Amino acid sequence: MKLFVAHLYPELLNIYGDKGNITAFTKRCLWRNIEVEVHDINPGDDVDSDLYDFYFIGGGQDQQQIMVADELQKQKINLTKAADNNAVFLSICGGYQLFGHYYKTGHGDKIPGISILDAYTIAGDTRYIGNVTIKTSFSDKNHDTLVGFENHSGLTYLQGDTKPLGIVNVGNGNNGKDKTEGAIYKNIFGTYLHGSLLPKNPYFTDYLITLALKRRHNDFELAKLNDEIELLAHKKAINRKY
Repeated sequence: MKLFVAHLYPELLNIYGDKGNITAFTKRCLWRNIEVEVHDINPGDDVDSDLYDFYFIGGGQDQQQIMVADELQKQKINLTKAADNNAVFLSICGGYQLFGHYYKTGHGDKIPGISILDAYTIAGDTRYIGNVTIKTSFSDKNHDTLVGFENHSGLTYLQGDTKPLGIVNVGNGNNGKDKTEGAIYKNIFGTYLHGSLLPKNPYFTDYLITLALKRRHNDFELAKLNDEIELLAHKKAINRKY
């Protein structure tokens, strides 16, 4: 089995160790003898919507986010087609905001997103910084928490069929008001959780791998791994306060 991975704009959006998510995804595939081919998608590159099974985009500073917004508009049709064909997306922080309809700055300017999530973001007055624990509903009860680290002032609001990734136990999440964190629509996932997210949440990583494999393979069983170290990191972070 083989998966194709698109890492969107890694030189511009790779803050707080976000690239570690690609490493974790790839390693957990390779340890199961699942071949992975990672392609960096840089400014000026076209996205082949039929090729990639998993897309990742990280977070970055405002200036880099504006640059990426322009690039994403050029690839909007291709990325929307991929999303409609059940490709798996993981977007972090600034990338997450750009997958919604827009980000409205403190000056009132709107940075357009590509609207594969029914969500929008506006600049807030408070910066949310610290550890986050959320409870999810898409996993089983034994593995229903995600942990990470948030650092954002954007306030994200979900609409329509886009649902939260989880409910906040510790931290602020999407907007500090409604207790939601992140977003899910089809196989598209958005979150403010840096850290990196996937190394400390192995069951979520495996969930993404499973969804990606389902695009090409009907009959497979994901081999179990020894997650002692990963789960120790996860448990240490659960409900850790700011």
